[in-house]
Amino acid sequence: MHIETPTTRVSKSPEETYSFLTRLANFEKLMPSTIDKFELINEDRFLFALKGMPEIVLERKSQTPHSQVVLGAASDKLPFTLTASIQKVSAIESEVTLSFSGEFNAMMAMMIKTPITNFINTLSQNLSQI
Repeated sequence: MHIETPTTRVSKSPEETYSFLTRLANFEKLMPSTIDKFELINEDRFLFALKGMPEIVLERKSQTPHSQVVLGAASDKLPFTLTASIQKVSAIESEVTLSFSGEFNAMMAMMIKTPITNFINTLSQNLSQI
């Protein structure tokens, strides 16, 4: 399953946007208002839970300076990645596209597609306001 947000314009340079996204504690600022729990485990991992949903631990999988940050599930039970792709617009502006990729059976994909789409769209919208 692959879900991608529309491109979001951020009023920060690609370097500043990348720096923001590589500090995982900043993801708390991007979370939906339905966040129930957010905990920074270490500089490469954080845990979050939305109301009525199980806790999810995300960890940094890879990063490419000023252009990409890849986070992934720390558990193998639901393997997925969340990728932020950063494009330069100008010295003071960048664009970010978030994409979610995971391998799920058809039933699971059907159940989680709408909540995941809403979740990453909220992250994207909140990113435009940093």
